[in-house]
Amino acid sequence: MTVYHYKNDLAIFDNFLKSRNLRVKDLDKRLIFEFKAYLSSDERQTATTHLEGAIRLSSASINRCLSAVRAYIRFLIEQDYDTPVVPDQFKMVKRERPHPNVAEFNEFVNLMGSVSTMEKDPVIAIRNRAILEVLFSTGLRISELVGLNRKDINLEGTIFITGKGRKQRFVYLTERSQFYLDQYMSIRKDNQKALFIPTKTRSKDKLSSRLTARYVQERLKTYCEKLRINLPTTPHSFRHGFATYLAENGASPAAIQILLGHESLNTTTRYINASDRFAQETHRKYHPLAGINDK
Repeated sequence: MTVYHYKNDLAIFDNFLKSRNLRVKDLDKRLIFEFKAYLSSDERQTATTHLEGAIRLSSASINRCLSAVRAYIRFLIEQDYDTPVVPDQFKMVKRERPHPNVAEFNEFVNLMGSVSTMEKDPVIAIRNRAILEVLFSTGLRISELVGLNRKDINLEGTIFITGKGRKQRFVYLTERSQFYLDQYMSIRKDNQKALFIPTKTRSKDKLSSRLTARYVQERLKTYCEKLRINLPTTPHSFRHGFATYLAENGASPAAIQILLGHESLNTTTRYINASDRFAQETHRKYHPLAGINDK
């Protein structure tokens, strides 16, 4: 939490107290509930303009404000001020679950196939096509992808990854992604250890040069804009898509957990965003009254 946010969040709390002619020493459990309702309502006055009808806060913003107030109450207690409530009484609100933000499968396929027509340099086109194919084949994090070295991939297309928290796992290339990666490797005329490298390097140590995550993110953004893909499609979206479409084709969540390198299955189940179309098709296929009409 920045000082700016902390100051503004406490100003909102102060506005709440002033609107009811209250001081901190007047707080009780009921007023805490009122304050949480105040944060969620149009009645809330902004910290800077003091105008009513402010934009409604998201659950994340409400929790940040509550966290600021908790820290303030904790400070008052430490300074021996009269505070009839304790910080833990300002309980966080449940965060809303975002709507699935995964592009359609055919949009991923079209995106990968269109790279060669959107890049003028044939070497860059082959390399970037291989990058996207590997991302979608493996579900790698972008940091894991740009950190890959040639030696990390064996002849069977198995990649040994050390991910977050030094957690180790295997991921796998499809025959399709292996084909495009082989294409890229066949035009490499260098001895660099990195799997994906810039076409030009300013590094003094040419053996250590590799592409950055920022470069991949920026190129992907450009491709999506040219193809007019509406949903935000980032390297991380490829990871979401990888998990989503494996699940839609019947893959076990436990297996997807291993492939993604998640410590908890709960994390994996939050990650898998089934598309609306898939949910609709599932409903039509499996609902016990589907196709039954008494008319």
